[in-house]
Amino acid sequence: MNPQIQAFFDPSTWTISYVVFDQPGGKCAIIDPVWDYDAKSGRTGTHSADKLIAFVRAQKLTVAWILETHAHADHLSSAGYLKTQLGGKIGIGSGIPAVQKTFKKIFNLGDEFVPDGHHFDHLFEDGEVFQVGGLNALAISVPGHTPADMAYQFADTVFIGDTLFMPDVGTARADFPGGDARRLFKSIRKLLAFPAQTRLLMCHDYPPATRAAQWESTVALQRAHNIHVHDGVSEDDFVAMRNKRDATLEMPVLLLPSLQVNIRAGHLPSAEDNGVVYFKIPVNLI
Repeated sequence: MNPQIQAFFDPSTWTISYVVFDQPGGKCAIIDPVWDYDAKSGRTGTHSADKLIAFVRAQKLTVAWILETHAHADHLSSAGYLKTQLGGKIGIGSGIPAVQKTFKKIFNLGDEFVPDGHHFDHLFEDGEVFQVGGLNALAISVPGHTPADMAYQFADTVFIGDTLFMPDVGTARADFPGGDARRLFKSIRKLLAFPAQTRLLMCHDYPPATRAAQWESTVALQRAHNIHVHDGVSEDDFVAMRNKRDATLEMPVLLLPSLQVNIRAGHLPSAEDNGVVYFKIPVNLI
């Protein structure tokens, strides 16, 4: 059975979320949902997530999974909110405890935060097969951008998170804590070993001024045209390019609030004794 796919583009964070389903009235998975956050005021919102909810309800779908490709650094995940509204299990790659340990140290989280991945309902292993109604899905480990990046394959379509972007944009950065350009190259080549017409769906697009946002490519297009990793680019050349480029990039605007939510499966930190939730901002550390 081929998946039916509905994409939702969030222009504030250049994020694409997806609802993947077997048939109207059937089962679905939600991939990389966004929780709106205003960095100026510190206020959250559910406008983006509510679009997903409206679609799921209009199609009379039952949510089987809420899938994260990784702990994102550029948007807050609405996985926790969606679970309260629609049900389903929140899943992420089994490397997430390593990410949690790193950011527990950076944010100096207390003993109440145990970095063992238990915040998520399921931690996927590389090669694990799971079902979404009549759809078979495959979890594919693609570390490098972070240690816990996971792609999800449904038939001839692979949701690849931040590992690759559109061919004219290139590849993910690898300079976040736990990132590794050499591992990223190997993960990309793993994806590009799929058949040429395999559809690759992005989590983000940062388009040049000459085109609108896009989020679908193919293995063939990436191998021929990706500006960072087309066929003929060696591992050493890629690593040198990636490290040089990453040294010039600014940190994402929402890095610090995002990670504090996303390592908790889309939940805010606990409120303090005055009933207010706070994000921590480490100074001169990152």
